[in-house]
Amino acid sequence: MSESVQPLPSSLQRSLDRFYEYLRSEKGLSLHTQRNYKQQLGTMAQYLAQLGLKEWSQVDAGWVRQLASKGMREGLKASSISTRLSSLRSFFDFLILRGELVANPAKGVSAPRKSRPLPKNLDVDEVGKLLDVTDDDPLSIRDRAMMELMYGAGLRLAELVDINVKDVSLFSGDIRVVGKGDKERKVPFAGLAKEWVGKWLKVRSGLANSDEKALFVSKLGVRISHRNVQKRMAEWGQKQAVSSHISPHKLRHSFATHMLESSNNLRAVQELLGHENISTTQIYTHLDFQHLAQVYDQAHPRAKKK
Repeated sequence: MSESVQPLPSSLQRSLDRFYEYLRSEKGLSLHTQRNYKQQLGTMAQYLAQLGLKEWSQVDAGWVRQLASKGMREGLKASSISTRLSSLRSFFDFLILRGELVANPAKGVSAPRKSRPLPKNLDVDEVGKLLDVTDDDPLSIRDRAMMELMYGAGLRLAELVDINVKDVSLFSGDIRVVGKGDKERKVPFAGLAKEWVGKWLKVRSGLANSDEKALFVSKLGVRISHRNVQKRMAEWGQKQAVSSHISPHKLRHSFATHMLESSNNLRAVQELLGHENISTTQIYTHLDFQHLAQVYDQAHPRAKKK
């Protein structure tokens, strides 16, 4: 049996009723939006009244944080908590407009971040199908080299685009990349990634402007753009009849998944990806480059010579 809703103290209800009238007559919001505001604010007002709130002027940021925490405990999605806090901010702005409050206590309280689900990774056979590019024109060689490197080294899109020719060492099989926060790292690459980057370097001068430093260039001879890389990879996914949409991040995610499955070495893969461990309960262990290269050579499906 559900609990009955207790009437709110008149001091709280009066301000809410004025706000609902304001939404209806002056803001001209749809009935659906008005009902949503009413439901959200009514739920929060009930909870605050149960905690002993008598006047809206008593509310501070601590009270608002309690409301957000309550939503999280109830299992609300981040988007729902964000909507709830948004309606509260609008209500408090209205009270400030009427002179009943001097500051908005909900302004400094953020909703929890919305989780961003990782893209579904490709299996090894799908990657093989995608990367079976046999065209010998320079743009196709470039595109296969980009995809092999993205999957072969687990690079971010920005890292791939920012690589300069001088950052690549085919002899030692490593690339200098600059990741998030301008943090530099050295990543190993081998096998097919190394082979196709080498093929691209042989034909690159036919496309690149003489003073262009970028490893990968567009048909205009300048550094390729993020959008162009995304577009070309998506097109190759369709051309190679891969069932799912292909994006640079999906190749990076596939790299991480396949490396973890093969090596079962989480810390090594985190280093290869350039991830920082943000957990305060786990000590981040630095692994030297030689060890990372060894893990890579043993584990990555396309680093092994056939």
